[in-house]
Amino acid sequence: MAKSKQKYYTIWKGHRTGVFKTWDDCKAQIANFEGAQYKSFLTFQLAKTALKGNYKDYIGNKNLSIGLSESRLKLIGQPNYNSISVDAASSGNPGIMEYRGVDTQSKKQLFHKGPFQQGTNNIGEFLALVHGLAFLKQKNSSLILYTDSRTAMSWVKKKHCNTKLERNPTNAAMFELVDRAVLWLKNNSYITVIVKWETKAWGEIPADFGRK
Repeated sequence: MAKSKQKYYTIWKGHRTGVFKTWDDCKAQIANFEGAQYKSFLTFQLAKTALKGNYKDYIGNKNLSIGLSESRLKLIGQPNYNSISVDAASSGNPGIMEYRGVDTQSKKQLFHKGPFQQGTNNIGEFLALVHGLAFLKQKNSSLILYTDSRTAMSWVKKKHCNTKLERNPTNAAMFELVDRAVLWLKNNSYITVIVKWETKAWGEIPADFGRK
């Protein structure tokens, strides 16, 4: 008989909270506890990371860590919570768009812009990333900056918002901000390290708007 894979159980709310190595231990902490919050994970590292986050970011996320081997998860490691994270949300493509930056550890909102009419998620991610760079430079901060968008990282590196969205009177305010962001990139240097947030290993980025 094939040996079942080891699972680890994160309990956010229960008689005791933490990471437990067996289902029996987990069950003892959630039994007769109203509103218990818990979830199983494939590795201890992932379960430990989840404990630092919010239950709602993990429950129902069946794709979390799928396709990632234990060795890959160990290689990715844990996020650096001494950082800020940025994200954007768009209701439609194009649609109403907004973006924000938060403290990765506490999720305290540091800045927020929008809503903008006829925006896209890629543009929002780009604007959020540039805003984050300017925010950290203004504060002379050495914190790293997380984004879950490789597209935004590429646009920032090229100092160009490579969107195919056409400008019109409705989205003029957003494109004015895009122009300012591109100009900032061309006229400023920065020491901030931009890091890709590993969603499959860590769950949704802390700046996520929770609309998925």
